Amino acid sequence: MDAPTLLRLMWLASPALPVGGFSYSEGLEAAVEAGHVHDETSAGDWLLQQLQLTLARADGPVVAQAARAWRRRDQAAVAVLNTWVQTSRETAEMRLQAEQMGRSLAEWLKNGEQAGDPRIAQLAALPPAPTWPVAFALATVLAGADEEPALVAYAFGWAENMVQAAMKAVPLGQGAAQRMLARLAGAVPGAVRQVAACADGTQQAFAPMLAVLSAQHETQYSRLFRS
Repeated sequence: MDAPTLLRLMWLASPALPVGGFSYSEGLEAAVEAGHVHDETSAGDWLLQQLQLTLARADGPVVAQAARAWRRRDQAAVAVLNTWVQTSRETAEMRLQAEQMGRSLAEWLKNGEQAGDPRIAQLAALPPAPTWPVAFALATVLAGADEEPALVAYAFGWAENMVQAAMKAVPLGQGAAQRMLARLAGAVPGAVRQVAACADGTQQAFAPMLAVLSAQHETQYSRLFRS
């Protein structure tokens, strides 16, 4: 990979990307409230399971399939994947996150170096909104990235945001957060290989405990995060 492409992927994976990823805990805050997560070990275990059960089996395959569809300019396939993401989100806050981050990335791409690419307008026009995995897939295609490094960037960007959420919600210190991030980083290559097993349209979204906690989080008395 050349340096410009690598830098674009690092940019997309950065928590500083202005898409609002830092404002979501994806059920982690509710898991803390319920007592499932209470220290460094339990937080790390929770996030590793989420990486393997949701990102590697659902969002990761969507990113891979959407990137292929964007490359061949198959708007119909992109629309099907976008709808799948929306309908597979089991709570209102999960769908809100997917759509808000997708819209924000579409707006960011409109002001980027490839702002004239017609696929950006097609992304923004997806009804009722572009979703985060589908938008991220286009961003990696525009960056010129191959599938595997694009998926690594997606997974590591998620991991950084979730570790930051754990620091605030558990709470944890910087040392614990870095150890958790090291655990997640070590598991990312395996998760990316797992994506290949279900990147042919057999992705699945099945994490019932996460869905229950997300639903409870919507009415949680005191919370820091939007999900």
